[in-house]
Amino acid sequence: MSELDALRGNWNYPTSVRFGVGRVVELADACKTLGMTNPLLVTDKALASLPMVAAAVAGVTAAGLGCAVFADVQSNPVGANVDAGVAAYRAGGHDGVIAFGGGSGLDTAKAVALMVGQTRPIFDFEDREDWWTRVNVEGMAPVVAVPTTSGTGSEVGRASVITDESDHTKKIIFHPKMQPAIVIADPQLTEGLPANITAWVGMDALSHNLEAFCSPFYHPMAQGIALEGMRLIKEWLPVAVKDGGNLVARSQMMVASSMGATAFQKGLGAMHALSHPCGAVFNTHHGLTNAVVMPYVLVFNRSAIEERLTALARYLDLPNPSFDAVLDWVLALSEELNIPNTLAELGVQLQHVGELAPMAALDPSCGGNPIAVDEEALAGLYRQAITGELNR
Repeated sequence: MSELDALRGNWNYPTSVRFGVGRVVELADACKTLGMTNPLLVTDKALASLPMVAAAVAGVTAAGLGCAVFADVQSNPVGANVDAGVAAYRAGGHDGVIAFGGGSGLDTAKAVALMVGQTRPIFDFEDREDWWTRVNVEGMAPVVAVPTTSGTGSEVGRASVITDESDHTKKIIFHPKMQPAIVIADPQLTEGLPANITAWVGMDALSHNLEAFCSPFYHPMAQGIALEGMRLIKEWLPVAVKDGGNLVARSQMMVASSMGATAFQKGLGAMHALSHPCGAVFNTHHGLTNAVVMPYVLVFNRSAIEERLTALARYLDLPNPSFDAVLDWVLALSEELNIPNTLAELGVQLQHVGELAPMAALDPSCGGNPIAVDEEALAGLYRQAITGELNR
């Protein structure tokens, strides 16, 4: 058995996942398993024109199912994208959703599947207090998720990040049943990703695993998943970036991505709280933004996470295991992957801090940061990340 053949399996954790190269051919069977006869495939504009989407639709229709494509989805999806998807779902008489793509496509698709049976507006289901109990669960549509990047992990998540255009804030829409019922994780679908996008989404997966690992909440299962996810990223992300056709590396990164999203039910932190407003206001790439702010947040949290990162350093087999060993690894990895050092290189300037910091302070990711953060602390982190002032 080859190394690639060994990277294949079915598991439930807790989503039912069909993992392995070539398994996208099982898409129609997955739809039938969930009782779909006429699914709506939701993806983004860029992917919709690629052969992989046409092939997926052809495979579904060849099995006797209907299938239409909705692709009015932007890179940082907004509420209007979800509304348009719901309208397409209803107009086409669809009975399920195929979530196909990276974070934007998957998040929009899951939100569409939620909203097709609701009468309230989408932002009434933001992840606040018990707002998720407002959902009419019976009206939700079943979802099969097919990820095409290895970063967001949204295929195993219970939420979608959607921008509210009324105040330019990213909001987390949550319900436990937003988690897709079946995932088809075919690493071959990521083979055509450019090197820079592979790097950016890979660093997103790292941020998910790392922030979950550092979160102060008690969840030993998530802690263990995050630890192994980071080991896979250390070993395989540079390989996937250098050799995009290496399907072993692509497979391992797809696993690490799903592991990050599984682990971060334990909590995220200031990396995501800082990143979300940048994406909402400046349309920056989420994974890239997380990568830029990562070292600044680690240094800010040092007093609370030093012992934990020393243990991580030992697991990653870093020389002289310590907080500094992990920080040095993160900085070296960012340099190897051509990640910018500052937010200024992404278009975020000091004059924007007054707008962004209050938005970051309201982000629910703040609640998982190892050291409590408020608007003042987040403003300071923004300023450091803009000017490149890493006070280690």
